[in-house]
Amino acid sequence: MLSPEIIASQIPHVLKGTNFTNLGNYYEGKVRDNYTQGDKRILVTTDRLSAFDSIIALIPFKGQVLNAMTKFWFEKTKDICPNYIMEYPDPNVIVGKECKPIMVEMIVRGYITGSTTTSAWYNYEKGVRNFCGNELPDGMIKNQRLPMPIITPTTKAAHGEHDKNITPAEIVSTGLLSQEDWNKLSHYALALYMRGVEIAAANGVILVDTKYEFGKTADGEIVVIDEIHTPDSSRYWIAETYADRMKEGKEPDNINKEFLRLWLSNQGYMGEGEMPAIPEEIIVETTQKYIQAFELITGQEFKGEEGDPLPRITKNLESYSI
Repeated sequence: MLSPEIIASQIPHVLKGTNFTNLGNYYEGKVRDNYTQGDKRILVTTDRLSAFDSIIALIPFKGQVLNAMTKFWFEKTKDICPNYIMEYPDPNVIVGKECKPIMVEMIVRGYITGSTTTSAWYNYEKGVRNFCGNELPDGMIKNQRLPMPIITPTTKAAHGEHDKNITPAEIVSTGLLSQEDWNKLSHYALALYMRGVEIAAANGVILVDTKYEFGKTADGEIVVIDEIHTPDSSRYWIAETYADRMKEGKEPDNINKEFLRLWLSNQGYMGEGEMPAIPEEIIVETTQKYIQAFELITGQEFKGEEGDPLPRITKNLESYSI
């Protein structure tokens, strides 16, 4: 684990974004800067942290952690579902096949939790019992394990807009997906989640819930795109302390961006109005949560590249210049 001092020293060098003019057509996502060149896409993973459908902070080493975690999980799941990966030319960069995104985000939940307006617990607490087509039993408490994993899809909102919950029936009836494609996506999503649960559990970690994004290649093959099982797209808890903290009425030990989301929620911020200033120690602790997740789950030591990442990225992408 990198020391708090090293993490703090990286704060002036966080990767806020890029502006390469030689890499193709540019699009800025919430976390990744995208450059498209014909049949391939270059994705630069920044240190931006997105929550409440907006950028809320810049977290040192976050982009490198996400890339390393994505690489680990794509290797562990490529037998279940093909993915778009071509290569990893830099600690912050993925090169993948250009795909047409499927405009549905596949969220798989094993526990009832969450702090945003699209989360299962937020809706359950307000009396919702049919959540995205899933019937939920009465009497559940926050952070409790669900009887079985459920899929709670959302629309894939444009940058700056809000995702919305949707049912499988609505997805098919509105033409977002055919019934055949929905069946395939739901099969892939549950199988990917169960593989994640298995690997995480072997390392003392609970994969609580996660989000998958899919796309279609030029020949119509459905593949996983974006990232998989990272602390950005997934919620992780420490298994050893889960039961005791539930008994005590405490939140589980988080090792993901939920830590910062909860901190903001505790300050009264739920995505509307002026966001409170985030202290440096909270930024450092958020980085530690990301690194902890990577090291616990992969069994590998995280070796962050210190200093300004832009010169390194520029050099490593020279061969992609057009």
